[in-house]
Amino acid sequence: MKLPSRMVDISVALDNETVLDPPFMRPKIEYQTGKQTGPLLASLFPGLRVEDLPDGEGWAFENVTLATHNGTHMDAPYHFQSKDIHGNRMITIDEVPLDWFFRPGVKLDFRALPDGHVVSAKEVEAELARIGHKLAPFDIVLVNTRAGSCIGRDEYMSAGIGMGREATLYLTSRGVRVCGIDAWGWDAPFVHTAKRWEETHDPSIIWEGHKAGREIPYCHMEKLCNLSLLPPFGFTVACFPSKIKAASGGWTRAVALFD
Repeated sequence: MKLPSRMVDISVALDNETVLDPPFMRPKIEYQTGKQTGPLLASLFPGLRVEDLPDGEGWAFENVTLATHNGTHMDAPYHFQSKDIHGNRMITIDEVPLDWFFRPGVKLDFRALPDGHVVSAKEVEAELARIGHKLAPFDIVLVNTRAGSCIGRDEYMSAGIGMGREATLYLTSRGVRVCGIDAWGWDAPFVHTAKRWEETHDPSIIWEGHKAGREIPYCHMEKLCNLSLLPPFGFTVACFPSKIKAASGGWTRAVALFD
């Protein structure tokens, strides 16, 4: 079996410093060093002294407090709504077919669009025409936005575009079942949507890309990175989420593979 010659990590690291979430949902990682756990290991073996251990060290490990939507993660259909428009139960992350997560990838480049812009179906169609790609069922579509260049800065939370309802349905009606974006969310950042809400008071604009999953259930990744390093197509995406029972999402180590 010939392996691809290049692998690009399109997942962000989990840490205590990088700005990827609002303060109320940031991860907390407590690091335990081997020096700190030496006494713990010695206590499990009566008569063992800490100085008997190599360099006086036990094991290093970490205690992590996370939301299932911290870091690069996969949203399950259940995250969007508990039932679809027909009243059927939406599936959770442990129920999504595994073969959705290892498929050919396509990159749509919307970095030139202004922050808060809601992408339309026509704009998706035009970008696919520009790169010369015809969508196939189960293609994994990745969306490159300006937000990818803002990771770690406060502006990340308000940067990038959103994929609207019609743009999302354009993809899913053609058989796409997994998408991804390098912004905080699949929809336009809340700060921009809030301004539109003040003007229109139209509830259909709230989370419209996510809610499109009620019509055709699908999954999407959020908080990707390094999408600018990928070609428009001709690569494979591996993006298996953690298997968390009955959960709305799972942490994902997403990787793009190509020659």
